[in-house]
Amino acid sequence: MPAHWDVIVVGGGNAGFCAAQSAREQGAQVLVLEKAPRQWAGGNSYFTAGAMRTSHGGLTDLKDLVEPSADDRFDHVDLDAYTEDHFLDDITRVTRGRTDPELARILVGESRATMNWLRDIGLRFELMFHRQAYEVDGRYRFWGGLAVGVVGGGKGMVEQHLTAAERTGVEVRFDAPVVRLATRPDATVRGVVLADGQVLEASSVVLASGGFEANPQMRAGYLGPGWDLALVRGTPYNTGDGIQMALAAGAQPHGHWSGSHAVAWDSGARPTGDRELTNQLTRGGYPFGIVVNAEGRRFVDEGADFRNYTYARYGAEILKQPGGIAYQLFDAKSAHLLRPEEYASKDVSKVESDTVAGLAKELGLDEDRLASTVDDFNAAITGGPFDPTVKDGSRTEGITPPKSNWAQPLDTPPYTAYPVTCGITFTFGGLRIDRDAHVLDTSGLPIPGLHAAGELVGGLFYFNYPGGSGLTAGSVFGRRAGRSAAAAAHGSRAAAA
Repeated sequence: MPAHWDVIVVGGGNAGFCAAQSAREQGAQVLVLEKAPRQWAGGNSYFTAGAMRTSHGGLTDLKDLVEPSADDRFDHVDLDAYTEDHFLDDITRVTRGRTDPELARILVGESRATMNWLRDIGLRFELMFHRQAYEVDGRYRFWGGLAVGVVGGGKGMVEQHLTAAERTGVEVRFDAPVVRLATRPDATVRGVVLADGQVLEASSVVLASGGFEANPQMRAGYLGPGWDLALVRGTPYNTGDGIQMALAAGAQPHGHWSGSHAVAWDSGARPTGDRELTNQLTRGGYPFGIVVNAEGRRFVDEGADFRNYTYARYGAEILKQPGGIAYQLFDAKSAHLLRPEEYASKDVSKVESDTVAGLAKELGLDEDRLASTVDDFNAAITGGPFDPTVKDGSRTEGITPPKSNWAQPLDTPPYTAYPVTCGITFTFGGLRIDRDAHVLDTSGLPIPGLHAAGELVGGLFYFNYPGGSGLTAGSVFGRRAGRSAAAAAHGSRAAAA
């Protein structure tokens, strides 16, 4: 290995590889250090569906980005433009106006150009017919502001990033946990210290090692009681190391430290991510049924908005329920709307019965209570015709909580129930960065030689997030971090000369 690197990137997920490629484009010698072994490559990115939210001008615009449709479905697509104003409105709305305005504007404004850049470095994209469109009257209608994903999902994304790194000369080292930043007396970062005591020198360091979602102690400390019991959707290696070492070096904490992205997750899942099933353990079909707790009572508005704008916060609502468990209930009318990769993959936790009482018995719930919940729900339904591609206004009246859209009576057997719990994806609290992804100290000044991108950056997401914006944020700010880190490295070399 070289005695000195221009840029060291800590973390080998999407944000880290984006930073590495961006720095490499500027001529920097780049090393990526990944804590996990090779078989756990990709960090949390591996466990995603690969969906990426971007502004766009509609189908014609996206045809230049995505792979051609093998079965001519492009001729039968309804896909409206999703403007920068739409994107900014969505992130502002779901974060209740708390998103860092400068970071949000950068994310939105550079989303489309960054997708082109990712394509140019080797990532391949497709329209997400299987996740973001429903066929209505022979047309594929996309909904919820999200249309594009990486071919092969998270697994494909990581494979494509690794291939690109090999092609461009980015060196990647696995089993290389970083334990602290190496600094000079003036607090300038000069490299990193590995767990074996080895010091690797660099002109710039980019932290892209994720949040603290896989650290039960930090979860309980920041998110609150009970969060140490949540299941982890992704990698077990995101334990907050990068955040802690940056704070120890004087970085400023920023963002929603008691907030996280957490979803409805198969209750029978293992404690951390499944490398085979990845995101297939998510249960995102709840807008088309009802969700009850262990007492047989509803507790959320399943139709408050499109799934893309509610799924990341409903995991926390499940964790608040007795036993931290809930049950998604559907009848036969909704079965075709449930994505097979989530609801029909192997070892899915599922109960089926020809009656609601039979369903309750199988689940161990009070039969009368569940029957009453279903009856009250069915009787409260009003509004227009059912349409899964729009907020259809088919709602309930007179019950609490209401269901605002997609309310259909549960009256057609067989009935199915899917036990779910809270699956945490990533945490929202992290480090404060400026527009060029420099990490700022507690006085608001850049820490020389230190940059950050990805899930350890705070300030973008509060309470919730628009689906698909996490990978986009990692890409946009990873690209910026790599570019600014390379510029700092070139400046150091010039000064040394």
